[in-house]
Amino acid sequence: MPAGKLHAEEVDTDAALAGRLIAAQFPQWAGLPLRPVPSGGTDNAIYRLGDSLAVRLPRIHWAVGQVEKEQRWLPELAPRLPLAVPVPLAVGEPGEGYPWRWSVCPWIEGENATPERLADLSQAATELARFVAALQRMDTTGGPPAGPHNFGRGVPLAERDAPVRAALAALRGVIDTGAATAAWESALRASAWDGPPVWVHGDLQPGNLLALRGRLRAVIDFGGLGVGDPACDLIVAWNLFSGESRDVFRAALSVDEATWARGRGWALSVGLIALPYYLDTSPAMVAYARHTIAQALAEHHEHGRAA
Repeated sequence: MPAGKLHAEEVDTDAALAGRLIAAQFPQWAGLPLRPVPSGGTDNAIYRLGDSLAVRLPRIHWAVGQVEKEQRWLPELAPRLPLAVPVPLAVGEPGEGYPWRWSVCPWIEGENATPERLADLSQAATELARFVAALQRMDTTGGPPAGPHNFGRGVPLAERDAPVRAALAALRGVIDTGAATAAWESALRASAWDGPPVWVHGDLQPGNLLALRGRLRAVIDFGGLGVGDPACDLIVAWNLFSGESRDVFRAALSVDEATWARGRGWALSVGLIALPYYLDTSPAMVAYARHTIAQALAEHHEHGRAA
C-alpha cells in the first residue's frame, strides 16, 4: 500500500490540484482560499473552499458514480428531509491530470456527531429516526436499486456472506471470531425483508453526521444512497447509539424483531469487512470497526441470554 493512502488504487489529490480544477472550471470561485479537511471518510478527498463551499474529489474508482447519483437525487430528496443535506452546487469535469468528475457542495458547519459532541443521545436518536423515516416514505420510482454503485447497501443480508466469511478468516487472532461467526449466522437466520424497497442512506455513522452546539444538524456523504432493505440504515444503532438511546431509536422507527436482527447483522458485517481492510492504513476506521463489532456482539450475547 502506498504511504499515506487508504486504497492501493487511490489517485493522488492535494489542495493544489483542487485549486487548479476550480480555477479552470469555476473561475467565480478561483480567488477563495482552499485547504484540505481532515476526515475519516475513505471515498473522497475533501477541501474547504472559502467559508461556505466544499470540493469533493473521489479518491478511488468505485466512488466515481456517486457524483452523478448525488447530483440526480439529492435536490429531490433534501427539501423533504428534517436534517440538512449538502446538495451539490456544481459538478466538475476531469482535468489537470485528474481522471474523474467531481463536485462542489455547500459547506455545512459542524463536527462529526460522536457521543461526546451530542448533548443528549436520546434526543439525537429521535431526530435521526425522523430523518430515516422521512427518507423511507419517499417515492422510490426510478431510484437506483442497491448494488455496486452503493457498495451493496440495502441488498439482502445473505449477499454479504462471502465477504464477511473472508473477513472473519482474516481476523483470526485479532478478534473473537467464534463469537462473531455465531452472531453473523444468527443474523442470517432472520426473515428477509418482504416489504417494498425503500430509500436508504446506506452509511449512517458518526463520520457522516454533523453536530453543532450539541445537537444533530446534518447528514452528509450519500455515496451509499440507494433503494433496498431498510435494515441497513439501522447500523447507526450500534456505531453511535447504545443503551437508552438505542432503544429510543428503535422505538421511534417501530422496528420489528427480524428487521432489527438484520440491522445488527448489517452493523456487524460493516465492522468485520472494514477492520482487516483498514487495519494498517486508517486508525479512525479501525476504531470505528472495533467499536461497532463490540456493540453488535454485546447485544447479540445479551439477546441470547434473554431468549
